[in-house]
Amino acid sequence: MTNVMKAKRTATTLKVRSKSEYAISRSRDPYHELMLRLFQEETTAERGQKFLALVEERQRGGDPLKTHEWKGLLVELNVSRSAFYAMRNKLLGAGLVSSKGGEYRLSGMFSRDLMDMARWWWTAVLAKNLENL
Repeated sequence: MTNVMKAKRTATTLKVRSKSEYAISRSRDPYHELMLRLFQEETTAERGQKFLALVEERQRGGDPLKTHEWKGLLVELNVSRSAFYAMRNKLLGAGLVSSKGGEYRLSGMFSRDLMDMARWWWTAVLAKNLENL
């Protein structure tokens, strides 16, 4: 049996909106809009946003959030252990956060993956010049 704390990271699903009015950059709260594209429920989106804010705050303060602090996170986020790890694994799978050396850190993998997909679509499928992207 796999321990939920050691569950493998997987890819995740991201909702893509086709109308420009749903663009994240047009939202009053782009961070929250991004979380709503990852999580189905509003409460989980709020918890995901709060978790990422904690990771960011601690990382910028020079004291990264440690993975062994999970019990405190359950209380702070008001979530069960399994729900916390499901949320965490989705953020890991999306490439928004990484877990290395017993620490959570913000990750650029999400951005790199989106840029890679955009370049591929623009050049390979639409046959357009990359400079015009």
